[in-house]
Amino acid sequence: MFSKIKAIKDIRDQAKNMQSALEEVVCTGTGAREKVSISMNGNQRILSIDIDDSLLTDKAALSKGLIEAFGNVTKDLQKEMAGKMKEMGGLQDMIRTLGM
Repeated sequence: MFSKIKAIKDIRDQAKNMQSALEEVVCTGTGAREKVSISMNGNQRILSIDIDDSLLTDKAALSKGLIEAFGNVTKDLQKEMAGKMKEMGGLQDMIRTLGM
């Protein structure tokens, strides 16, 4: 019984470590021919959005550029996060800790 409680505590500690490590991963995605850029960290927190002034008068182009930039940063971030989690042991190690 106590070994399961310790295993759960270990998993919680590993999750906190992963969250801290992912906070340091930062990716930037661009859209609208690089007139829009979005930077996001591994915890999927948007850090910045930069928009070229030329898009401020064209709502449709701005919207399309934001969607494109968000899609690109999300895709890049998923690759980075998968690599980082694999590096740190990933979900399989957490499950093994529980003895499953």
